Amino acid sequence: MLNSARAAFLFLLLLPHGCFGPGPGNALRLKHRATGNSPETIALYEAWFGHPKHISVGYSSQDPAAISSQIRHAKALGISAFVVDWYGDREPFIDRSYALMQTEAANEKFQVAMMYDETREEDGATDEALADFTMFHDTYLSSKAPGHQAYLTYEGRPVIFIFPTGKHTDWNRVRTLVNKWSVPPLLVYENLPGQYADAFDGFYAWVNPGEKGWAADGSNWGEQYLSDFYQTMQSKYADKIVVGGAWASFDDGKASWGLNRHISARCGQTFTDTFNFWHKYFPADDFPPFVMIETWNDHEEGTAIEDGIPTCGSGAQERPPTSPAGKSPALQERQ
Repeated sequence: MLNSARAAFLFLLLLPHGCFGPGPGNALRLKHRATGNSPETIALYEAWFGHPKHISVGYSSQDPAAISSQIRHAKALGISAFVVDWYGDREPFIDRSYALMQTEAANEKFQVAMMYDETREEDGATDEALADFTMFHDTYLSSKAPGHQAYLTYEGRPVIFIFPTGKHTDWNRVRTLVNKWSVPPLLVYENLPGQYADAFDGFYAWVNPGEKGWAADGSNWGEQYLSDFYQTMQSKYADKIVVGGAWASFDDGKASWGLNRHISARCGQTFTDTFNFWHKYFPADDFPPFVMIETWNDHEEGTAIEDGIPTCGSGAQERPPTSPAGKSPALQERQ
C-alpha cells in the first residue's frame, strides 16, 4: 500500500494542472477533446499475476477482493479506468481475470477497457484477431455481458486499445468487421500512424526512452519521444484521438523476457514530467481525452505505481543499471 507521503504525491499529480502553453509548429484544433476540464486519467493493468510463469506479487489477479481493493485504491488517486491486457483464448488465465475485473468494476462504479495484444505468429494473425474481437464483443460488450456497463466509452463508443506485438495483422479487415457491430468501437493503436492509419481512431504514447535508446544510467526518460508524439499528433493528426502516456520508471530485471533496460525514476521527477508533458503542446481549451499511466502493476518491467512512486526522500531505492541494453526504443516483449 502507499504510505501517506507517496499517496499525497500522486494525488496532487492527478489533479488538473494549468496550461504550460502550446508548443511549436502549426497547431490544429483537436477533433476529439477531453469531456471535462482535464484529460481523463486511466492506467494499464496486467491481469496475469497468480499464474506460475509470472513473479509473485502478493495477490492473484483472479481474487475478486484484491481486484476491488485495487480499484478503490486507484479511484482514490483520481484514476477512472483500468486498461487490461487481453489475449483472447491464447491466455485463458488472463481472460478469466478480465471477466472478474469487468464485474468488479461495475460493482465499484469504475471503468474498464481492453488492450488487445495481437499474436506474434505471422501465419493466421488476421484471422485470429477477427476471432478474438468477435469473442470479446459477444462475451464482454453485449447487453447480456456481466459488467458491460462498466466498459470505457468515449463519444458513446467503446474504446479498444491495441498493443502491436507481432505486427502481422491486417487492421483494415478488423476495421471492416467491427464496423458491423451495433456500436462500432474506437480503435486506439500504439505510437504514431503507420500502414493502417485509416483503420484506427486514435493513438497512444507508450513507455519509450526515445531515439537515443536506453541509457546505462536510465537518464533517457522519454522527453524526445513524447515531444515527437504530441507535436506530430497535434500538427498532422488532430482528427485522431490522442492518448497521452505517463510512466514513473522502467526496469525489466524481474521479467523472464528482460533485456536489462532502464528508465530512472529520478526521485519521482520522471512521473511528474511524463504525466504533465501534454501541457506543452495543447492549450487549456483543447486537450486530449485521456492520459494513460503505464502501468498500474507491471512489477516485472518496473513500471508499477500501485505501491508508490520512488522518491529520494521516501527511502525507496532505484536499482542501479549495469550497462546499456541496446538502441531499440520499442517495448514489445511484455510476455
